Amino acid sequence: MHGRVSSAESLTPGLVRVVLEGGDLAGLEMPDATDAYVNVAFRPQGAPYDEVFDPQDLGDLPREQRPARRRYTVRAWDPSRHRLTLDFVVHGDSGVAGPWAASAAPGDVLVFTGPNGGYRPDPSVAWHLLVGDESALPAIAASLEALSPGARAVVRLVCDGPDHEIALPSPADVDLGWLHRRGDPSDRSLLVDAVRDLDFGTGRPFGFVHGEADEIRAVRRHLLHERGLTRRDLSCSPYWRRTMTDEDWRRVKRDFVAAMDAD
Repeated sequence: MHGRVSSAESLTPGLVRVVLEGGDLAGLEMPDATDAYVNVAFRPQGAPYDEVFDPQDLGDLPREQRPARRRYTVRAWDPSRHRLTLDFVVHGDSGVAGPWAASAAPGDVLVFTGPNGGYRPDPSVAWHLLVGDESALPAIAASLEALSPGARAVVRLVCDGPDHEIALPSPADVDLGWLHRRGDPSDRSLLVDAVRDLDFGTGRPFGFVHGEADEIRAVRRHLLHERGLTRRDLSCSPYWRRTMTDEDWRRVKRDFVAAMDAD
């Protein structure tokens, strides 16, 4: 599956929105999930194959010639116009996906597999707890838009400062709190401290907790062991890990998740 960039814009100093059209997006089937994601394949410089390729056909190539794979949450899908919107977190020149998004121009090709997904806000729960950082913004934004009028959502998001905040419209009753990093070790506890300070009131929430690995693990522990939620009440996913490159994190993520699940 592939699409071509129709537009790219910076939403904040660290978030770039890329809109794809054309290609074979007319055949895209989107799951009924607000955390739907695609597995993007970035062709390395000098790779001996065309810009449109099937990642499954390249397994026999040397590792350095194979595409780098990254998962990105779908921000929006317009089935009538076959238009796919993805938001990319950009940290300067580091990584693969961020620099690609920062320089994306109309006509550029993006190859991916998927989409897949598994979460959509359950209207039967008492209220919704949505916690994360910039990497979780697309899923949280889509989830807020999917809520019904009268639903209650509590959202806590961490970012680098006021200029990194974005609008998060919703028909629901939303308690939104932005937490700003200071650039010191206290950043690691911003999310868990904010969740710890919440008055849960009555009714059991469902928690969507996605973002930096150690921060998400701390919030998950708090919800399970101090708030009495069960694993069935949570969707938790560590998207990245501080001090690790994307490739290093991909190598250890499976073991980290297994350890987190054992908490």
